[in-house]
Amino acid sequence: MKTEIIQKYDKGVPRYTSYPTAHLFKPDFETSTYTDWLQAIPKEMPLSLYSHIPYCDSLCWFCGCHTKITQKYKPIKDYMGSLQKEILMAADAMGRGRPVNHMHFGGGSPTILIPEDVSALFQTFNQAFTFTDDAEIAVEIDPRDISQEAIRAWAKGGVNRASLGVQDIQDKVQRAINRIQPIEQTAKVANWLHEEGVHGINMDLMYGLPYQTVESVLETIRQVMSMAPERIALFGYAHIPSLKPHQRLIPEEVLPDFNERFEQQEAAAELLQGYGFVRIGLDHFAKPDDPMAIAFKNGTLRRNFQGYTTDKADAMIGFGASSIGALPSGFVQNIVAIRNYRAAIDKGNFAVAKSIPFKGQDKLRAAIIEQLMCYHEVDLNNICDKFGSSITDFDYEIKALQSFVDDRIARYQDGIIFVEHDARALVRAVCALFDEYHGSREMTYSQAV
Repeated sequence: MKTEIIQKYDKGVPRYTSYPTAHLFKPDFETSTYTDWLQAIPKEMPLSLYSHIPYCDSLCWFCGCHTKITQKYKPIKDYMGSLQKEILMAADAMGRGRPVNHMHFGGGSPTILIPEDVSALFQTFNQAFTFTDDAEIAVEIDPRDISQEAIRAWAKGGVNRASLGVQDIQDKVQRAINRIQPIEQTAKVANWLHEEGVHGINMDLMYGLPYQTVESVLETIRQVMSMAPERIALFGYAHIPSLKPHQRLIPEEVLPDFNERFEQQEAAAELLQGYGFVRIGLDHFAKPDDPMAIAFKNGTLRRNFQGYTTDKADAMIGFGASSIGALPSGFVQNIVAIRNYRAAIDKGNFAVAKSIPFKGQDKLRAAIIEQLMCYHEVDLNNICDKFGSSITDFDYEIKALQSFVDDRIARYQDGIIFVEHDARALVRAVCALFDEYHGSREMTYSQAV
């Protein structure tokens, strides 16, 4: 694929971890409606849970997550009290003991928690829900701030998968993003995880960071291979200082340009596949015997707010400030400001700030977009049949697809869209054709590559 063609379509588009996307959520949502939505979840439906721990002890300048920097533990301790209260409130609204087959802890940095608070958190979850025997319980780890004792507490709670933030191992890059992390520290934490029985290890890497080159990205991959990760997530750095002002601390002149970003991404993908990893979606790689690679092979891979996932639950409940829930009735998002989130919960109210109920063709279009994001192809007839719709509903989108076909980005035949292998970086642009909200509001998105 010629880079000039890719640049032609490399416009700001959503990441499509949901549809409708989060910027469309509306305020003024009644908490009683959220209670109704929770109670409408079928009792036998397995749940997915997400908990947001919005604290770090230092700020990484590339970060796009909701987090607050603190050197004191009291704010974290206070927050955990509110979080545990919210968990029990949601469980009581639905009826305690609902089955859970997937749980994820994100941040911020969940591993900023001290072991006793980790144990207390799991105790609360076990009071509220029933975890299936095969439940995946995952935590995001900052290798710079965790002890083996803390890992032991997470493992004892049931964690069986951990994602280690690595990004890049080069000293110059680490200094430019304010994240000094010797490779030896990362290796030590990986060993601790194995010692405590957590063998599902993911490594999060990035390209497009300041001072990165193709060779530095490849060297990072070579180094982390010694830790035998099962999965690699390779994310492109999204430089959007208009939304994340701290990113202005990164000088734009030291960021790789479009061609360099594309070369870094493709060279990294080629090397990872050479190590035996299966390329999955836009930015994930997994060993062939890993559950994600198996899900990809058998057609059950999903995409949600955590990215690509094996999570098959049709209801995800979010806990904590800024967390997002995906329920059969629609999406909800909690209050972002920690103080206001805690105030709502401590008064006995849910802290939902925004929402969007599903309407019209939302679920149909979501299924099309998810299939494209996961597999870079979609059978429109098949999905339309499942939703009692007709492919003629998408005559406009199919006509708009023609420019992608003309530029050899995609093929279209008998109702099936295929995104060409060498144009997969542009799949989000193809998805945007089926997003009836895209372009309706002025928003800043990351580039497709």
